[in-house]
Amino acid sequence: MIRHIVLFRIKAEYRDEIPQLVENFRGMKGRIEGMLDLQAGQDVYHSERSYDLALTTVFDSMDSFLAYQTHPVHLPVKKRMHEVRESSVACDFEI
Repeated sequence: MIRHIVLFRIKAEYRDEIPQLVENFRGMKGRIEGMLDLQAGQDVYHSERSYDLALTTVFDSMDSFLAYQTHPVHLPVKKRMHEVRESSVACDFEI
């Protein structure tokens, strides 16, 4: 299995949109083959090192994870995140 974790900093002009961005992520749950779990949420601590929101997913295999990258359910969410993010970091590892 593969765990995929992404943290996002959102551009200042889009920060009011963060709750909708979280819902966009949650809307993918159960709609992508091989995705076993999805969790997304907005930061509640707001420290100097905090990111604005996080996405964590679990895939049953590397093949499923790779297919997710171009899945039609994922693509519009990914496109929007590219528009609104200031920066992001990711880590993908076997579990």
